Amino acid sequence: MRRSEFTELADHVFGPALARTYTRDLVLEDAGGLTAEQALEHGVRVRTVWTALCEAMDVPESRRWEVPLQQRRR
Repeated sequence: MRRSEFTELADHVFGPALARTYTRDLVLEDAGGLTAEQALEHGVRVRTVWTALCEAMDVPESRRWEVPLQQRRR
């Protein structure tokens, strides 16, 4: 998983404004007690951070991994 995919999925699942807030401010215990931004900057795998964010926000597995084709960035 790439960071650009993380951003696209976060925007899709949470909406752009909340995605930025959650990645910047929400402390993720499953990512070492760091925010998503901090974890990514410290080299934690992108997929690990995404999973931690989804777990923290109770995102169902069915909504975590795919942005519908018509909503993807071009």
